Amino acid sequence: MHTEVPSIDDALVRRLVASQFPEWAPLPVREVDHQGWDNRTFRLGDELAVRLPSADGYVPAVEKEQDVLPYLAGRLDVAVPEPVGLGEPGEGYPFPWSVRRWLDGTVAERAAGLDTERFAAEVSAVLRQLRGVPAAGGPAAGAHSFQRGAHPSVYAAEVVAALDALGGSVDRAVCERIWDAATATAWDRPAVWFHGDVAPGNLLVDEDGRLRALIDFGTCGVGDPACDLVLAWTFLAGDARGAFHEAVELDADTWARARGWALWKSLIMLAGSAGPGDRADHERVLASVLADPVA
Repeated sequence: MHTEVPSIDDALVRRLVASQFPEWAPLPVREVDHQGWDNRTFRLGDELAVRLPSADGYVPAVEKEQDVLPYLAGRLDVAVPEPVGLGEPGEGYPFPWSVRRWLDGTVAERAAGLDTERFAAEVSAVLRQLRGVPAAGGPAAGAHSFQRGAHPSVYAAEVVAALDALGGSVDRAVCERIWDAATATAWDRPAVWFHGDVAPGNLLVDEDGRLRALIDFGTCGVGDPACDLVLAWTFLAGDARGAFHEAVELDADTWARARGWALWKSLIMLAGSAGPGDRADHERVLASVLADPVA
């Protein structure tokens, strides 16, 4: 069932904060420049941020992150968001929402002159650390993670439907070979922590281009870490892609599943909701996936 969501703007945020966190009501509210798909984010003063789910499907992440983020904080060499308040539905807004400490930095996709080879090595190091965090009791991959961390075959029907819709505009035979390789193996070791959306918009760098924060853990959980490798095709290329592959220390089967994850996402976006601007980006990713197995 789809819940009607009002316009999520600074006026709504001011009303929610004033009614539920009056101590922060005097602080100015302003929308951040870089917005994700799942949530809308607003600055609250200089040190806080308000984060509101944009639809029903993103609601489970709110309370999950309230538990997960404090657990992961300090176990990684980079910062993660720090929850400081959990809001309730109100003022016409139907979902729980959160207040976090603001993290300074520039999203990697907007960082001018980024040394992508060094960046790839830094991201790899954080992903190795994340896999090493004790996972007992962590949220097993499932609907809350949009199946990130599960086996990519959960999206087999979507891949077939996308290929049918795209027809001759993609090389179906190559796509099917990549998908068959992705689904031929499974993670056969104990479940480990995964982030679920290691994208350049969720990686913050400092003024020197060094990785300083990993944000948006809404699709995190414990399971197969293959989904965390898609950065190889979505953002990295050449020596940077090679550095990422070498430093992340995962086997060829895991990389094959990762390639399947990248293939799935680019296909469904091209077959469905990609707008004109996004379409070129998804076409670029698909071309990268088809051309380069990485492992």
